[in-house]
Amino acid sequence: MADPRTVLVIGGGASGNAVTVLLRRAGIAVDLVEARDDWNATAGSGITLQGNALRVLRELGVWDRVKESGFGFGSVGITAPDGTVLHVADDVRTGGDDLPATVGMRRPRLQQILIDAVRASGASVRLGVRAESLHQDGDGVDVRFTDGTEARYDLVIGADGIGSATRAAIGITDRPEPTGMAIWRIATARPEGVVRTDLAYGGPAYIAGYCPTSDTTLYAYVVEANRDRASIPADSYADEMSRLAKHYGGFWPEITAHITDPAKVNYTWFDRMLVEGSWHRGRVVLIGDAAHCCPPTLAQGAALSLEDALVLAELLTGADTWDDALLQAYYERRIARVRPVVKASVQIGQWQLDGVRDADVPGLMGRTMTMLKELP
Repeated sequence: MADPRTVLVIGGGASGNAVTVLLRRAGIAVDLVEARDDWNATAGSGITLQGNALRVLRELGVWDRVKESGFGFGSVGITAPDGTVLHVADDVRTGGDDLPATVGMRRPRLQQILIDAVRASGASVRLGVRAESLHQDGDGVDVRFTDGTEARYDLVIGADGIGSATRAAIGITDRPEPTGMAIWRIATARPEGVVRTDLAYGGPAYIAGYCPTSDTTLYAYVVEANRDRASIPADSYADEMSRLAKHYGGFWPEITAHITDPAKVNYTWFDRMLVEGSWHRGRVVLIGDAAHCCPPTLAQGAALSLEDALVLAELLTGADTWDDALLQAYYERRIARVRPVVKASVQIGQWQLDGVRDADVPGLMGRTMTMLKELP
């Protein structure tokens, strides 16, 4: 394949932004299209970034900004519903000893940092645009866009998330499936004493937890059995979350006092999906949530997506030929790491749904996180 190579990235979330920056650094021409006009710059409440995510963000050159914008910590607490601390465990440093175990931050802030990195990379970015059709042959992919333009690329990367249209367009029939749980989330003020994630199991919800996201903010969440979203009016979201949260002690009364604006509360079902066999068809390849998703019980969703971007970019920039063998090697390298995380994340939730009281949750978490210390 003669240089300059050209790549289309469909989707401007964490994985799409990351792979764009890495490919541009290698001199590859990249077009990024994002369906939303605002580039998802304001969506979401908070995000928990564990060390293996931080390792990729450092490779992207944005670690200093992430460190300044977030809240780093190294342990997790388990509490009773009344707030009594039952156990505090050190988090596994999955990114190595030179990075924090965990950084919590506001999701819009992380997105803006990645947006700035994409802009600085020199990639071509079009917002409010989707890929309307993909037609490929042995040498490339012809793409028609919803703004009426057309272009040809050596490779297309589908980073368009859990509902990926790219995945469907290339004939991969996997779809996300609900696990039976749902989560209420809000970004709000941080009580002064909150310096780590604490998780309460039991009470009216399966889990009630929070994560500091800056010196002044946190995001809080409660997990329950999923309900028909159409049956929950949007203007009742604050009341619904408060109804669950008010039964928890410790810092929860202070947090719950701020759950007043339904527009600031997010309600989402937990989904699971893992595409098996390969993540590509011809010259179109999937990364991130387009290829796999799991409940946030291990807080690894963003980390796995960022790792996908790092590994794919490493393989593409180090190869003279972009072919089936290369893209299958990407899948084989990733599936060995992603599969156990997806399975463990789903299993932890299923144990709660089934009411298994003697489940080895700490053991499963520990084994999985230790595995993630290895380089992706």
